Amino acid sequence: MIKGLLEVVRRYLAHHADATGLAQTPIPGLTTIRSTTPSSLEYSISRPLACLVLQGKKQVTMGTQTLTFEAGDSLLITADVPIVSQVLQASVETPYMSLVMDLDPAVITELTLEMHADAAAEGAAVRFQPTDTEVADAALRLMQLLDRPESVSVLHKQRVRELHYWLLAGRHGAAIRRLGYPDGHEQRIARAVTLLRAEFTRPLPVERLAAVAGMSPSSFYQHFRNVTSLSPLQFQKQLRLIEARRLMMAEGVSASSAAFAVGYESVSQFSREYRRMFSQPPARDAEAMKHRLQN
Repeated sequence: MIKGLLEVVRRYLAHHADATGLAQTPIPGLTTIRSTTPSSLEYSISRPLACLVLQGKKQVTMGTQTLTFEAGDSLLITADVPIVSQVLQASVETPYMSLVMDLDPAVITELTLEMHADAAAEGAAVRFQPTDTEVADAALRLMQLLDRPESVSVLHKQRVRELHYWLLAGRHGAAIRRLGYPDGHEQRIARAVTLLRAEFTRPLPVERLAAVAGMSPSSFYQHFRNVTSLSPLQFQKQLRLIEARRLMMAEGVSASSAAFAVGYESVSQFSREYRRMFSQPPARDAEAMKHRLQN
């Protein structure tokens, strides 16, 4: 079934991939990815998702945990966490390809109740397992809707729900169920993360974030760190630095302009923190990235 899914994804990417190898589908939350070369390190703060690797090999690091996975594996991320990723194996003849489905907490809540599933224990926010046959089969049926565009608006919700069901029923089920409890720590922290993502350029006192999560400041701080591996301030700082890097790479913005755009008041502080995260000063990093893209 992975082979059939690979061919459908390959065909879709051939017609719809952008210059970076991404092809967002008309189905909300469903993305296909292709890379024809091994990549440099890519920094992001991921949302909860399931990534089905169809060809090639990739590595993801969160904190001290590094995972290497390949064709036939599924990567699961169950919280908004900072990750560093890198495509390890890809070529023009055999590109890296994957299918990514954002996990929908509302669908997970509904299915968890209907399945009468027990509450899940705490566990790592990033993990991988071999892809279940039923998951690959459901993903293939979802992708096949794209061959009949008129069917997408009518059928995509039930097929997205089916994919979530098989994820919950399979190897990843216990980890995914944690996203389905509205009063669970993951969902409370997710509400604060939504605010951080929306207003990361502004000062955000921990008291305000804790109130959004419905927790005391001390309890919020502890649970935020347990879920995301960062303090709220570190999380906000990474959001700022990742966006500043995007502005410099994609829009040609200067380092000082990027610093002010994401909320820094001091360019020197921005440069120090940028170098600490990306291992190079902003201008040198931007120049190196430009050189890699040209080659």
